[in-house]
Amino acid sequence: ADATGLGTTLTPSVIGFAAVLDNVSSVLDGRAEIPPIAWALALYLTGWAFLTGGIIDRYARQRATRTHGFFAASGVYFVRFVRLALAAGVVYWWLFAWVHPWLFDDLYVGLTRGVSVERTAFFWRLLFYVLFGGLLVLANVLFDYSKTRLVVEDRRSAAGAIAAAFRFILHHPREVFGLYGLNALSFAGLLLVWALIAPGAGGAGFSMWLALVATQTYIAARLLLKLQFIASQTALFQSRLAHAAYTAAPEPVWPESAAAEAIGVRQGT
Repeated sequence: ADATGLGTTLTPSVIGFAAVLDNVSSVLDGRAEIPPIAWALALYLTGWAFLTGGIIDRYARQRATRTHGFFAASGVYFVRFVRLALAAGVVYWWLFAWVHPWLFDDLYVGLTRGVSVERTAFFWRLLFYVLFGGLLVLANVLFDYSKTRLVVEDRRSAAGAIAAAFRFILHHPREVFGLYGLNALSFAGLLLVWALIAPGAGGAGFSMWLALVATQTYIAARLLLKLQFIASQTALFQSRLAHAAYTAAPEPVWPESAAAEAIGVRQGT
């Protein structure tokens, strides 16, 4: 009760699988992070904004780009991804600042006022969780494919990439959301495994180190699944709308055009 700052986060919810449930609850309930966590989250998102351009470029080229190629692409797209992140931030801010309060503070309270059966109130809240979660998924899918189009087509306009991603989703809804569902099932499977093996409070000695290894393995698996999300979405976009071996991001060596590179590949040079 007397804790401040980071100390307020040191609760049973940070141990094992409870951390996953707490994170999900924070998102669906729209709980704001304390400043130290918010700054750490902002740093994490900035890091991914830098790395994602190189990651998508590598997957789209379907060949090794080496360290210099990877970081060259990351640098080229970083500012563009920052602009895209600002647009995404506005959308997510609107969802959490306006849509979430409207659903849970206005509609939910109005619909459950005077309800005498707890089960009825629970199902109303569950319905609103599903609706709000669905909006978050739609936003997530839109901005994921905006990143893909920004890199694969070497777009400079974040607004143009968003509009193009919207058109792609509109024309291929079954493939886009089917793939998202498969990736989500993979993530759900990982969570299920983690729920079964997640360590508890434990003690010192060997059990402590075992818990540390298990936790770091889970984090690594989550990162691998994140890369799988990016790779599969890039592959889907290229298979439906772009040349299978094409990406527009240039290599830092001659020729400095991936279009020229793609032509050379087709001509066997």
